[in-house]
Amino acid sequence: METHHISPGDIDYGLMRKVFHNEVRLELSGESRERVVACRAYLDKRIAENRSPIYGVTTGFGSLCNHSISMEDLGVLQRNLVMSHACGTGDEVPAEIVRLMLFLKIQSLAYGHSGIRIETIQRLIDFFNNEIYPVIYTQGSLGASGDLAPLAHLSLPLLGLGDVYHRGERQPSAGVLQARGWEALELEAKEGLALLNGTQFMGAYGVYALLRSFDLSLWADLIGALSLEAYMGCMEPFLEQVHRVRHHKGQMETSENIRKFLDGSALMQEPKNYVQDPYSFRCIPQVHGASKDAIGHVANVFFHEMNAVTDNPTIFPDDDLIISAGNFHGQPLAINLDYLGIALAELASISERRIYRLISGTRKLPSFLVANPGLNSGFMIPQYTAASIVSQNKQLCTPASVDTIESSQGQEDHVSMGANAAVKTLSIVSNLEKVLGIELLTASQAIGFRDTDKISPVMCKLLTAVRRQIPFIKDDKVMYPEIKKAGDFIHTNPPEHFC
Repeated sequence: METHHISPGDIDYGLMRKVFHNEVRLELSGESRERVVACRAYLDKRIAENRSPIYGVTTGFGSLCNHSISMEDLGVLQRNLVMSHACGTGDEVPAEIVRLMLFLKIQSLAYGHSGIRIETIQRLIDFFNNEIYPVIYTQGSLGASGDLAPLAHLSLPLLGLGDVYHRGERQPSAGVLQARGWEALELEAKEGLALLNGTQFMGAYGVYALLRSFDLSLWADLIGALSLEAYMGCMEPFLEQVHRVRHHKGQMETSENIRKFLDGSALMQEPKNYVQDPYSFRCIPQVHGASKDAIGHVANVFFHEMNAVTDNPTIFPDDDLIISAGNFHGQPLAINLDYLGIALAELASISERRIYRLISGTRKLPSFLVANPGLNSGFMIPQYTAASIVSQNKQLCTPASVDTIESSQGQEDHVSMGANAAVKTLSIVSNLEKVLGIELLTASQAIGFRDTDKISPVMCKLLTAVRRQIPFIKDDKVMYPEIKKAGDFIHTNPPEHFC
C-alpha cells in the first residue's frame, strides 16, 4: 500500500480518491512534525507566561468565554469539551466518509497552527492506518464553530470513550485501545478545541460528493448519447461552431463528448423528416455543461478547504500571535454544497425527461418500449420511479445555507447549516445515480429496436457491457432487480472505461 507523507503541500482529488478507497497509509512528514512541535512549544510558553486570557485555552467556550480556568484544570476543560459536545444523533456516518474525516482533520492539524501535541496527531494517524473508525452520527452540527458534535464523536475514542468500528465490528473504543496496548490520551490545553473546531464533517461529505459528481457528470454524457442515438436525434446541435460562440467551458466539453461518443454512428447519419429535437436532447450541452461548470466551481472551493486550517484560535508562533477568529465557520462550504446539489439535481431532471421521450411511442419506437403494448406495460413504471426521485431531489434542493438559528446564548448568532447541506447533497448524488441507471436501462432497451450494427463504436462497447448484466426485455417481468442492476453498473464501473 502506498504511503502518503502528511505535509503542508497541496492535496488533490486524486489523493482523496485513494483515501476514500483505503489505498494509502499515512506518515507525518519531517516538516509537519517540526511545525507541530514548534507550535505546541510556543503555546506552552504563552500559557506559562500567563500574559492574557486565551480563548478556549485558559477560558471557557462560547458564551462562557469570560470564565477563567485555573492552570490545574486546563486538561480537564478539554476532556469535558469533548464529552459534552458528543451529542450526535441520526444515522451513522459511513466508514468511508469517516476515513475522509480522519484524513482531513490530520491534514488541517499538521500545518502547525493548532497547538496540538505530536502524540495526539499520531494517534489519529494510528486510527487511520489501522482502520479504526469512530462511530459518528449525521445529525447535530450547525456548521458554525465547525462540526462540533460530529468531531466530538471522532475524538471520543482518543480518550477511550465512545465506540469504533474495527474489522467490520462495532466495539467500545476502550477495548480496542487495550488490545493494541495503547493508553487513552489525556488531553492538554487547547487540544480538545483543536480537535472539535473545524469543517471536516461537511468537508468529507463534500469531497465524496464531488468524487461521485466527477464520474456521474461523465456518465450523464455517455447515457445521454445512447438515448440520443436510440431516439434518432439530430447531431447539428452538437457541432463545435455552435458552442464556440457561447464559449462556456462545460457546454463545449459536453458537446465534444457527445460528438466523440457518437462518432462513426451510421444511425445518426440516416435521413430524418424532422429538423429539431425536444430540449432534453437538443440542449444536452447547455444543461449538462452548466452542471459541469458548477461542479468545477465547487471543487475549487473544496480544494482550498481541504488544504486549510479551520480550527480556532489560530496560532502563529513566528508572529507571536494567538488569534480567536472564525475559520471554522462553514458558510463557504454550505453555499457551495447547496449549489452542487442543484447542479446534480438538474442532471437527474433532464435525464428523466429523456426517459419520458423514449417511452412515448414516437420516432418509430413502440409505446413503453415493448413489442406488444397493452398486454405488456413495459417501461411505463420505471419512468414513474424516475419522476418520483426527481421530485424528491427538488425538495432536497431547498437550500440549507439560507437558514440560521442562534445558539450558545447568542454568541453563535449566525450559523451555516453546512452539515445539513452536506448530508442532503449526498442524498441527491445517490438519487442522480438511480435516475441515470433508469435512463441507461431505458436507452439500452430502446436501442434494441434499432439496427445495432449501425451504432457508434463507443455505444457498442457500452451496450455490450450492459447486455452482459441486463438483457433486452421482450415481455413484462419484475423490474426492480433490473433497475438495481443498472444503478450498480454505474456505481461500480468508471465511465472512462467506455470512452
